[in-house]
Amino acid sequence: MPSPDRPRLRLLPTALAATTVLLQIAYPLVDGQPRNVLTVVTVVAFFLASTSHALVHRGAWWTSAFVAVTAGTGLLAEAVGTATGFPFGEYTYADSLGAKVFGVPLVIPLAWSMMAYPCLLVGQHLRRSAVGAALVGGLALAAWDLFLDPQMVEAGHWRWTSVTAALPGAPDIPISNYLGWLAVAILMVGVLQLLPRRAADDRQPAALFLWTYGSSVLANAVFFGRPLTAVVGGLGMGLVAIPYALSLRR
Repeated sequence: MPSPDRPRLRLLPTALAATTVLLQIAYPLVDGQPRNVLTVVTVVAFFLASTSHALVHRGAWWTSAFVAVTAGTGLLAEAVGTATGFPFGEYTYADSLGAKVFGVPLVIPLAWSMMAYPCLLVGQHLRRSAVGAALVGGLALAAWDLFLDPQMVEAGHWRWTSVTAALPGAPDIPISNYLGWLAVAILMVGVLQLLPRRAADDRQPAALFLWTYGSSVLANAVFFGRPLTAVVGGLGMGLVAIPYALSLRR
């Protein structure tokens, strides 16, 4: 079996990141069932981009523990959420994202993992302490949902049964959802602080994080016709993304 240090394997995370970007660019160009399939394929590609980078630069044990924490916590939170309404509010998943376990599409825990990886590294880059990194990384992960949920609800992948208070640009999503995301994200990234920090070439996850931010603002403002979502998400995720981008230029 090839070692993770082999040069060819080191190219895999970059290739998967590029594939992820191309798939996301294609998203506005398709509709209906092809878009549903593209959504799942994009999540899988992003998940593999994150986990392959972790495997190459942080090792098999680290990567296994990371996936167990992120996918496990994500699945548990979503299963409890769909069954009880806590902590995200009362919502249900459609059948458009494929097979489910405990009422949750299997692709959903992968989505938590895919984005938790760059957010973990962003938090640790901006804050040295474990608590600070958990708060900043958790905020970055939760703020991403300001873009994610409006897009997925409009696509019909899930919906809330009751909304009493909502943010501008997302009338079908309760504020409780974002508070739940913030709590789960900080907990998740906090647990990940127990994994050893390892200095590595993290340009790939940095690029994916900043691409996700910039492309989400652009897509909502131009392609999806949701300018308020672009503003709210741009401000929310920008609280972390902008200082992070500036720190990389120093």
